[in-house]
Amino acid sequence: MARVMLIGAGGVAGVAAAKMAQNPDVFGELLIASRTKARCDAIKAGIEKRGFGKGGARTAVSTAQLDAMDVSATVATIKSFRPDIVMNIALPYQDLAIMDACLEAGVSYLDTANYEPPDEAHFEYSWQWAYREKFEKAGLTAILGCGFDPGVTQVFSAYAQKHYFDTIETLDILDCNGGDHGYPFATNFNPEINIREVAAKGSYWVSDPAADKPEVAVENRKAYANGWWVETAPMAIKREYDFDQVGRKDMYLLHHEELESLGCNLKGIKRIRFFMTFGQSYLTHLKCLENVGLTRIDPIDFKGQKIVPIEFLKALLPDPASLGPRTKGKTNIGCIFHGEKGGKPVDYYVYNVCDHQECYAEVGSQAISYTTGVPAMIGAKMFLEGKWTRKGVHTCEEFDPDPFMAELNVQGLPWKEDFDPVKVP
Repeated sequence: MARVMLIGAGGVAGVAAAKMAQNPDVFGELLIASRTKARCDAIKAGIEKRGFGKGGARTAVSTAQLDAMDVSATVATIKSFRPDIVMNIALPYQDLAIMDACLEAGVSYLDTANYEPPDEAHFEYSWQWAYREKFEKAGLTAILGCGFDPGVTQVFSAYAQKHYFDTIETLDILDCNGGDHGYPFATNFNPEINIREVAAKGSYWVSDPAADKPEVAVENRKAYANGWWVETAPMAIKREYDFDQVGRKDMYLLHHEELESLGCNLKGIKRIRFFMTFGQSYLTHLKCLENVGLTRIDPIDFKGQKIVPIEFLKALLPDPASLGPRTKGKTNIGCIFHGEKGGKPVDYYVYNVCDHQECYAEVGSQAISYTTGVPAMIGAKMFLEGKWTRKGVHTCEEFDPDPFMAELNVQGLPWKEDFDPVKVP
């Protein structure tokens, strides 16, 4: 049985810890570490209250206080606990510090979101991909973005490429949350990260800018890898889609990190887009907050002190971890592919539907945290079982998708297939 160190104590970390406790045959010991030890203790208490285990076996859970930005302190904690892998489910600002600590301590690494600097609303893989040679030379594995999107969406892509396509020409990733928590405005995961992501410029990836007919000006294109980014204003491109078990929803094109790696790893790909659903109330509140400056990430002077407006806003909004008992409805997240197999056109849609209340009944969380925390646990399980152990720094589509897909069905995120899907225009 393996030892795992989990850094973070939010809603996603709580789900990942609970699901590890449901699999004690793999996860023998778990250390939950975070800046606020009381939150770690609350996760541990929740696990013990639910009595998770299997066949009489139990995961031994302990907790620790840790500032993950303090590399030396993180190294000391890793060396003391001696985990087989460190799961980073903290803020993405902390990715590089935790990767540095893992390298120094000689332990493999997994996270759920790629690095972004705290003073810039911008995220990409380049900072973490720069660690490839270091992890290879150390004989260690780093698995990046092992949540749902990114994460499962990349596993879906690898599965589609392996089983149904010779070449994939287009991919649309659709993320729909049909849940209702009853608040006028709240975010389903860390408010600071959520708002920065939504307020940023949108973009999609194309391999041939001459063939694309964009809804934005040509000068908004920039070269990347073997293709081009087409950049849009925030929420500039809107579509409507009828989601299984959720219904018709408005969705908007966003920039998302998995587009970057999939553009490098899918054979024949010509276009990748990412859409997420938002209700009008959310968008109206967000625009108001933007207009008055509360989504700013640069410090301002307030009564002789420096404060960052978005951090202040985060303190005012409901804690996403508290939304579980209030949220009703379902999520639907999946990928629509178009390409060829044996010279014939193929369309394929693979997706998961997750119920907020069922998630809460199982692990005390709403579905947004569940759909991220469960894949993080599965990714660690893949590594610990020797199925995902390629040395270096890798995204999820670079590994064999089959064992991961099988685990999704077992661990609470069953997937569905549609070979005649409605396409997104």
